[in-house]
This record gives sequence, structure tokens and C-alpha cells, in this order.
Amino acid sequence: MWGIDRFCKWQTSFRRQKYEFMNGLSPSLIVIVVVAYFALLMLVSYFTGKDSGNENFFVAGRKSPWYLVAFGMVGASLSGVTFISVPGWVGGQQFSYMQMVYGYFFGYLFIMLVLMPVYYRLQLTSIYTYLEERFGFWSYKTGAGFFILSRTIGAAFRLYLVAMVFQFIFDLMPNVDVPFWLTVLMTIGLIWVYTFRGGIKTIVWTDTLQTLVMLTAVILTVIVIGRDLGGNVVSLVSQSDYSQIFFFENGWSDGRNFFKRFLAGVSIAIVMTGLDQDMMQKNLSCRNIGDAQKNMFSFSIVLIFANLLFLSLGALLYMYMTKHGIEMPTRMVNGEAKDATDLIYPTVALQHLSPVVGITFIVGIVAAAYSSADSALTSLTTSFCVDFLGFEKENSAVQNQKRTRNLVHFGFSALLFFVILAFWFVNDDAVISSIFKVAGYTYGPLLGLYIFGFFTKLKVQDNWVLPICIAAPILTYIINANSEAWFGYTFSFELLILNGVLTFLGLLIISKR
Repeated sequence: MWGIDRFCKWQTSFRRQKYEFMNGLSPSLIVIVVVAYFALLMLVSYFTGKDSGNENFFVAGRKSPWYLVAFGMVGASLSGVTFISVPGWVGGQQFSYMQMVYGYFFGYLFIMLVLMPVYYRLQLTSIYTYLEERFGFWSYKTGAGFFILSRTIGAAFRLYLVAMVFQFIFDLMPNVDVPFWLTVLMTIGLIWVYTFRGGIKTIVWTDTLQTLVMLTAVILTVIVIGRDLGGNVVSLVSQSDYSQIFFFENGWSDGRNFFKRFLAGVSIAIVMTGLDQDMMQKNLSCRNIGDAQKNMFSFSIVLIFANLLFLSLGALLYMYMTKHGIEMPTRMVNGEAKDATDLIYPTVALQHLSPVVGITFIVGIVAAAYSSADSALTSLTTSFCVDFLGFEKENSAVQNQKRTRNLVHFGFSALLFFVILAFWFVNDDAVISSIFKVAGYTYGPLLGLYIFGFFTKLKVQDNWVLPICIAAPILTYIINANSEAWFGYTFSFELLILNGVLTFLGLLIISKR
């Protein structure tokens, strides 16, 4: 995952450094605003969770307005890592990230035209039930298992970010000593409270609210800095040295190469949206395939502009710092001060701009992290209930299923709590980063499974699917570790494609002739 190394370092600094709030911004004011924000989320949950049956919890009765789903998915696609790190990348990467975003667009078209019609035709609640029909029992459980592993690690890491924000606020408050475990408990408890009744029906609305809050924070910062720089924001950004998007000149050796990033964007969109229960569960809650496709197309367009907004913010932050002589934030690495570009946004927002901008930054980062983490808890509950407990297959009473669903929901909340605490106690950036990257490797087998299923008519020896899906990420890791020595080539985001290809070839080997 791009930027995760920066985030690992950032969260350590966030924990160990205490910034002085300026211009009247106080921790007490932040707490009041954050509490008010969560009170609003609880109010939304109250009205959307009145009918808490399984159909509403899993797919919102298949009645979600497509435009709300589309807007809310923007916040779920972006995360706290994006919110913090993307603006800082502009200094060294310019707008090259947009090459990947354009790849996302074509990946979403594939989802809209190829995957969604199948999901709706089969009336799926969990998208992994497709694998059982296509290949068999072990393929089905393998796909669902890889999703649960990936999403558990990913959700825990994003909630770790939220907990760090809350801990930062508590640490700044005089005479307040809140242990980190209690902060984590509160972080997860807030999600559990507003999702355990309404599930995806509530998430559709809360994600919409959180996307609005996050984008409002960025837009407000852009407006304030634009006024300070005394020019039209569009002109300032487009005429700066930071606005280059396309990179062709240095060939495949350049990590910013257009073709590498574009193809990686296509594959990432397909896997982390189209083959991810978390993201597709929202789409499956739409009334029909037509609404779901309108949602996906609208979402893909809005996401392009949202990413342009984040990158534009980055360019403006660098120009603002240059104008006012603000030094680049640094952190100590092995006794040496290193530039910390991921601290640019929080430093400027909290120390150099108005209290309103500082407040919206804090609420914005909480919204960004929660919008990508709250739906994960619901999707994990859905996948486990449907894929491993067989909710749609058994004839047990609905009330018993509801009780079991609530227990599973609570169980995943507890699991996330302990995983986050494990991150904290490990307290090693390199280890945490490696753990999170494991989740990235687990999406490759899903890509290989679905591409094989959609584009071949071959059957496979079902009991061999799990070993193949375990072997492919291991081989990918070995190739990645030695690619420069073996081939003179350094992999980047295209590792996902390699992982999927290896899985596809493995399935071809065990296919039935």
C-alpha cells in the first residue's frame, strides 16, 4: 500500500511529539466538536437502524439510493493515510499519482460492465459465493478467508490511525491521563454502537456524511491558503512546478512511469473494489443493476476530482510554506533529522492557519479514517455470517440469526481491539508496515481466481485451490525481493498483477482437461 511506510513513521511522531496549538485552538474545543460530530453519527444510526433485520444489515433491503452510495464510497476509498500523506507526496512525486487514478476509472468500468451484472444476476449477498458455484467449496472458503484476513488487518490499521488522533488530543489536555487501551476501546466502541443495529443501511448514510466532512476540511484549507497566496487556486496550481501528471521519459525504470501506474491502477480498482466485500456490499444494496452501475460510474468520476483536490492541496501547502518561510517538518531517524512530508498538512493546519481550519482538519482526519473502517466491520460480519455460518442456507429462526449476527459483530470488534493493541505493543515501524503489506499480498489470489472464473470455462481440482492461493503470494514476495538482482527491475504497484498472474497459472496447472 502506497504511503504506508510514511504513515508508520508519522504515527510514531504523532505519539511522541506534542505540537503547540496556536491562534486560540484548544484541546477542549476539539473534544467538544468531535463529540458533537459523533452525536450526529449516532442520530443518523438511530433513524436508519430501526429495522435491524438481516436483509437491512447485509444489503439495506436493496433499497439504497445510488447517489448516496456513490458519494459515500469516495470517503471509503480514501483513508486517513490518503488524508495525511497524499498532499506531502506532491513535493517529490508531483501529480504522478493521477496516472493511477485514471487507471482506477477503467478498472471501475470493468466492475460496472463485467462483475456487477453477474453479482446481481446471482442475487449475491456475499460476492464470494460466486466462487462456490464456479469452482467449489474450497475455492469459496479460500476467497472469503483471504478477504477476512486482508480486511481485518487493513481495518485495524485504519482504526489505529483514529486511535492515535484521539490519543494525541487526550495527551494535550491538562490533568488528563487516558491509557491507550482505553482510547482504542472507545474508538472501536463508537463504530460498534452506530453500526450494530443498522449495518450497511446505516453505513450508506454515515459514509455520505463522513465523505462530506472530509472533503469540506480539504476545500476549506484550499480556500484559506489560496486567499493567502493572493491568486486563483486553479492558476496557482497549474502554473506551479508540482502539477506534472504524465511521466514517460525515463521508461520502466521510473517508479512514476505512466504505464506502470496506469496498469496498477486498473488492477487495484478491480481487486480492492470489485472483489472486495466491503466495497461491493454498498453496491449490492442498490435497488437494481441499473442503479448500481450509475453509482459506480458516478463514483469513479467524483473520485478523480477528489484526488485532484488532495494533490492541489499538496501543491498549495508547499507554496504556502515557501512564502512564509516555514521549515519542512522533520523526524529523527537513526539519530539523523529527515524530512517528514507527511507532517506538512497537520503542521500547517494546526500551527499556522485559523482555529476553524485546525478544527476541520481534526474532524476531517477522523472522518477519513472512520469512513474506511466502519464499513469494514460490517462487511467482516456479513462475510463470516454468510460465507462461514451459512446464514442464507440454513432454516434457523430469524431471531436466532440476528442474535448470532450480533455476537459475530461484537467478536470482530474485539478482534480489531486486540490487533490494534498488538500494533501498539510491537511499537516497531518496520514490523507494522510489513504486517500491513501482507494484506496487500492477499488480494492477488482473489484477482487470479475471478479472472480465471470469468474468462475461462475450465474447472479446477477444488481441493488444490487453497495451496495455489498460498503459494502465489509467497512466490510474489520471493520474486519481488530478488527482482533487481535477477532482472534489473524494481516492482512497485504492479506486484498485485504479478500475484494474480501466478495464481492464474497455478489454477491452469490444476485445471481439469
